[in-house]
Amino acid sequence: MKTEEIAYDVGGKRYLGYLAVDETRSGKRPGVLLAPEAPGRGPLVMGFARKLAEAGYVAFAMDYHGGGEVLTDFDEMMKRIGGFMADPTGIRAIAASALGVLAARPETDAARLAGIGYCFGGTTVLELARSGADVRVVVGFHSGLATARPADARNIKGQVLVQIGDADPIIPPEQRAAFEKEMHDGGVDYRVILYGGAEHSFTNPDASAFGRPGIKYDERTDKRSWRAMLDAFDEAFG
Repeated sequence: MKTEEIAYDVGGKRYLGYLAVDETRSGKRPGVLLAPEAPGRGPLVMGFARKLAEAGYVAFAMDYHGGGEVLTDFDEMMKRIGGFMADPTGIRAIAASALGVLAARPETDAARLAGIGYCFGGTTVLELARSGADVRVVVGFHSGLATARPADARNIKGQVLVQIGDADPIIPPEQRAAFEKEMHDGGVDYRVILYGGAEHSFTNPDASAFGRPGIKYDERTDKRSWRAMLDAFDEAFG
């Protein structure tokens, strides 16, 4: 397993992503861009990147905040994320630059790219898809579904899969309904998987550390959602 940090610049700011690739495999393979939860590119998403590399993908975990920073101040985190949500131009540009790093890797089949994301990371890969990026599929795990630019769904080129807990207070039914309308109006090939009893951050074993109600790890949903992602990759990549 080869892992390394790779820098990329957006608007004069330096970001630091994390690459994972299995060097025992030969030939080009699909590339997967990973977008972490709102705090940033911490150990959890880097572990997911290594897991994807073991499964035969080139994985690149992107950085939101610059320098690979992981935020610990909740108010600062929400301020930054709020700015990205109000105007998605910035987060789309950061994600597009990270996708370019992944596509340029010699191990990557640039015709077979995907994006996956967790919480705000799910929002990020959805915004990347709305920008018209050449990704075959994007997958959101307990992802925020709202956008300031719903009409941009018509730019989505690949498949969309979002996986949500029905007990997630951060993504209520009305947000899911608005997202479904957006996808339908945009003519998108999309799926929504709803997991009964699952709350927000169901893929994060340390979710309780947030100390907030409605945020809880769920091992069964974590495993089911990972398998659903792999199934979506198999379909999208042929």
